[in-house]
Amino acid sequence: MEGLIHNFRQGRHHQKTTHLIIKVNGVDSKEKAAKLLNKPVVWKTPTGKEIKGVVKATHGNKGAVRAVFEKGLPGQALATKVKIGE
Repeated sequence: MEGLIHNFRQGRHHQKTTHLIIKVNGVDSKEKAAKLLNKPVVWKTPTGKEIKGVVKATHGNKGAVRAVFEKGLPGQALATKVKIGE
């Protein structure tokens, strides 16, 4: 399953580069997004390395999820694809 990195998790003054909001293809409700909890997420760098994470929570009512990665992702990761649950 594929998803698109939407944004970093952020507050008023700080952003967390290890927490990302992901919009998953084909998931459009909170109930469908809840089925993805604890599934692995992988983002490939332009050089081919893989940075791994886990879906930890839903985000909002339209099917977005929050994933926590082992390392912080760079800004170039925004609007790129990730693989979920493989």
